[in-house]
Amino acid sequence: MSTDSLTAGKSTRRKLSRGAKPDPQSPDNTPRRRKGLSERNRPLWMLIPGGLLMVIIIVVPLLLGIFMSGLDLDQYSLRKWVSAPFIGVQNFVEALTASPLLHAIWLSVSYSLLAMVVTIPLGIAGAVATQNAFKGRAVIRSIFLIPYVLPSFVVATVWRTMFQPGSVIDSMLHSVGIDPGLWLNGPQSYWTLILVQIWASWPFVYLLALSGLQSVDHEVHEASALDGALWWNKLRYVVFPYLKGPLSLAFLIGMLHHINNFTLPFVLFGVPAPSDVELLPILTYVTSFQSFRFGLSAAMAFISLILIAIPLFVYLRAVKLDDAETPGGKK
Repeated sequence: MSTDSLTAGKSTRRKLSRGAKPDPQSPDNTPRRRKGLSERNRPLWMLIPGGLLMVIIIVVPLLLGIFMSGLDLDQYSLRKWVSAPFIGVQNFVEALTASPLLHAIWLSVSYSLLAMVVTIPLGIAGAVATQNAFKGRAVIRSIFLIPYVLPSFVVATVWRTMFQPGSVIDSMLHSVGIDPGLWLNGPQSYWTLILVQIWASWPFVYLLALSGLQSVDHEVHEASALDGALWWNKLRYVVFPYLKGPLSLAFLIGMLHHINNFTLPFVLFGVPAPSDVELLPILTYVTSFQSFRFGLSAAMAFISLILIAIPLFVYLRAVKLDDAETPGGKK
């Protein structure tokens, strides 16, 4: 080593010992940049446009509906609805005691439950039938999805035309000696609604069941085949465990959709609808825009919101507990 290099090294050590500051241009001595509040919270700032949209579309109408439910708001006080008489919870009491609200809730829940009881087996059967590759599978899958892609008012209009007296369905039943009666009025209208709802909603269950079948490991199918498992045991112990999650989600979404479905019964039966199909959305619409009891209809809408929120909360709670019990879940 040369004498000049040794002298330079001693000079550098002497400067550092005297408290000399290191060179700021050195890459090793570059100070780390501290993150401020703006950088740390930058993802939250990105949520502001969507949050404002949700406040305008969801929160503000919800608060207005709650406020209106406490007012005696009708066609006489609508012009100055802010100064309408405040009656507290009287609208809720009237909705639960003096209106057909409980009957409408029973109709909505029962028809939704019956429709889902039929659509779930149909969706599973369609998914199992079209899971494996065969000639023309794409065409069959496309045909299965036709009721799902059609708008609700189109489905209701077509079925309303088919259920008219003397239409194609009545002619077919009369040809075999069956008197069908009235499809769109009377007690039979309830079963007509269930039939149309099943036809319109079963492809949704089919899609979710098909997605669940795609997650089944191929080795599990091979192992069950080598063990000589029968088709029912294979469905019960191999296929159905994989469909638990998708079918639970399909059942919840289907129930909530049927309870809130306004377009299908509105177009199928018209307004005023028969008392056997006066569902919760139809009753709220009639109370608001035909009887002009806006405060009472707001109370009915709020009760329906609570009715929908209960099963949704139970499902989300169950999913959270299920994730917490998994090995990789957070407890």
